[in-house]
Amino acid sequence: MNQNDRLVARLGYTFKDKSLLKLALSHRSYGKQNNERVEFLGDSLLNFIIAEALFAKFPTAKEGQLTQLRANLVKGETLAEIAREFGLGDFLLLGEGELKSGGFRRASILADAVEALIGAIYLDSNSSMPTCRERVLAWYATRLDKVELKATAKDAKTLLQEYLQERKMPLPTYTVLAEGGEAHSRQFTVECTITGKSKPCSAVGNSKRIAEKLAAEKMLSQLTNA
Repeated sequence: MNQNDRLVARLGYTFKDKSLLKLALSHRSYGKQNNERVEFLGDSLLNFIIAEALFAKFPTAKEGQLTQLRANLVKGETLAEIAREFGLGDFLLLGEGELKSGGFRRASILADAVEALIGAIYLDSNSSMPTCRERVLAWYATRLDKVELKATAKDAKTLLQEYLQERKMPLPTYTVLAEGGEAHSRQFTVECTITGKSKPCSAVGNSKRIAEKLAAEKMLSQLTNA
């Protein structure tokens, strides 16, 4: 069994077009033909498949709870864990600089490669969502079995900040747009903004803190659905 056959066995999918597998494993440091575009596709597919699975698993969960659960499952740290379970670092195609600096162990590179593999499987299977879904759910089976609604203990502001930090994006700012109401029933309208990224999201709550959390929840949902 050659090296790629070992990886195929771990992935549970045999590529008809071997060039797609090579593309998915090719970091941008390796050359112009790299996995950035197919990673973009895989990221979107992963978000949809996990959202769909959580929607079915938790029929009474609120949007915010589902958003938080999905963010935990698709974040870079989780994807890097899956990559390590596959031993994916041994199969990555890296440029000389990344090889010398240990790029095959870097969490961000491993996570990107998993997303690229998802995109590559989708393309190789003639855009078959059932095939792609089956592989992703198999990779996530243990994690999906263990996930519980109480795992949403982190509030949306914390999850949003973690999501942005992982992707080296600007941190959010929260602005009170309006406040009013009676003393016993105050209402605050807060806007969440990320400089140069996405459109602002606003929410209303009976305290500034609640309004910020709701706005962060909307922003997180917008980013992970982009």
